[in-house]
Amino acid sequence: MTASARLLADTWASMLRVLLAYRRSPGLLAASLGVPVVMVVVFGYVFGSAIAVPGSGAGPGDGAGNGAGGGYREFLMPGLFAMVAVNGVMPTMVGAARDVGRGVTDRLRSMPVSRTGLLLGQTLADLLVSLVVLALLAAVGLAVGWRIRGGPGDAVAAFGLLLLFRFTMTWVGLLLGLAVGKEEAAGQLAVAVFPLAMVTNAFVPTGGMPGWLAALADWNPMSAVVQAGRELFGNPSAPAAAWPMQHAAPVTLLWCALLLLLCGPLAVRKFATHGTRGR
Repeated sequence: MTASARLLADTWASMLRVLLAYRRSPGLLAASLGVPVVMVVVFGYVFGSAIAVPGSGAGPGDGAGNGAGGGYREFLMPGLFAMVAVNGVMPTMVGAARDVGRGVTDRLRSMPVSRTGLLLGQTLADLLVSLVVLALLAAVGLAVGWRIRGGPGDAVAAFGLLLLFRFTMTWVGLLLGLAVGKEEAAGQLAVAVFPLAMVTNAFVPTGGMPGWLAALADWNPMSAVVQAGRELFGNPSAPAAAWPMQHAAPVTLLWCALLLLLCGPLAVRKFATHGTRGR
């Protein structure tokens, strides 16, 4: 087989391996699909009862909103979409560390297979699952009052950015999981993703944060994804003062490109050199 044919074949086989794991673990799939519903209910109704969104025409307690721009739930949904995207780090990191700890990585490395294809297949399988999760989350959002107020092209672009960010996060997770190498340690490290998701504009406007914290939130890659989603969906958003928030879509693409260029080759190299003196 040529190198390109080997890459495609191994990517396909690796993708099927991950998808079959979901098929054989219905509880895992149910959790992946159920969490978005819980997130909408908890954040949309609990936070929405106390938070006013600038420029939305809705005050605290008016979660659905009365104005053309909607209320807190319309402000919230792009943040929940981005939360699904950034959460790609956790299962991928734990799965990669589990494979290392159980010797699966060593067995795969002993075969005449494409290292890049094996990892690419895992990220593409995760992308398919996340597409289903985003679709379900969007359906739940529509049921509770969220609306796409931009054009169809802008909506497709918004979901495209979300999927690109999820794809990027899975590569970050692969690199971290291969570097940690232990499932228990990876599970503990996954907790660090939570502050990353909270110190953003996903749930509350950053204008009410202390100056130093607002700066961290505005330059958080997830905040750019959220802001780009709000702009493309036509949902309400707080005034954007920081440069990343004023150029959210290009900044999202820039973050994804930088992280992929950094984490992709490093993850492939770590996979290829695991267990050798050169790692």
